[in-house]
Amino acid sequence: MLQGADVPPNQTIYLNNLNEKIKKEELKKSLYAVFSQFGKILDIVALKTLRLRGQAWVVFEDVTAATNALRQMQGFPFYDKPMRISYAKTKSDVVAKSDGTFVPREKRKRHEERARRRQQQEHAAAGAAGGGRAPAAAAAYAQGGTGAIPGANEPPAPPNSVLFVQNLPVETTPAMLQMLFQQFAGFREVRMVDAKPGIAFVEFIDEVQASVALRGLQGFKITPTHPMLVSYAKK
Repeated sequence: MLQGADVPPNQTIYLNNLNEKIKKEELKKSLYAVFSQFGKILDIVALKTLRLRGQAWVVFEDVTAATNALRQMQGFPFYDKPMRISYAKTKSDVVAKSDGTFVPREKRKRHEERARRRQQQEHAAAGAAGGGRAPAAAAAYAQGGTGAIPGANEPPAPPNSVLFVQNLPVETTPAMLQMLFQQFAGFREVRMVDAKPGIAFVEFIDEVQASVALRGLQGFKITPTHPMLVSYAKK
């Protein structure tokens, strides 16, 4: 296995030992959810070919973000398997394009164009779906950070061991939330409500540990248009 010390630090990290059963799109969304806390992500590459299964590349805007992600997420239990992380051996296409060193590969032109169009369509759809909700979440966060919904008549729930999470994108899965919240001590479980997409309950051992997670993930963006709104659950 390539170790991080074998290549110089750069903006792209290479991940392997990933769970091969996870579908490509879910894998990419989950990787974004876990790694976006370290800095702006320019691209995530995950291919499901036989040779590249269980591997992915995450491209950050700067080397500092990539280095912090490598150090802090090394061995992180991602879908029940510890991630192995190193710096990528070669410069990613998206970085090469930004610094003017990119040389097009003829065989990939049509594939990249299709992927680009699909990504643009997904972003447009996500913006349309989340456009009415994200401002409300931001406003709620600005009003004291407790997660209370603006205009609500009832006072916010007192601190307790269960968190109420709102403004989640529809594609959010329990596994994605688990990977975010299990970074905090005392994590117990995630419960999602099938009849009400966009919300979830996250339980911790006690209110102190729940409060740490609330402060740590308040406003965290699983997608660019969906800042999480976290509050204490009402008993």
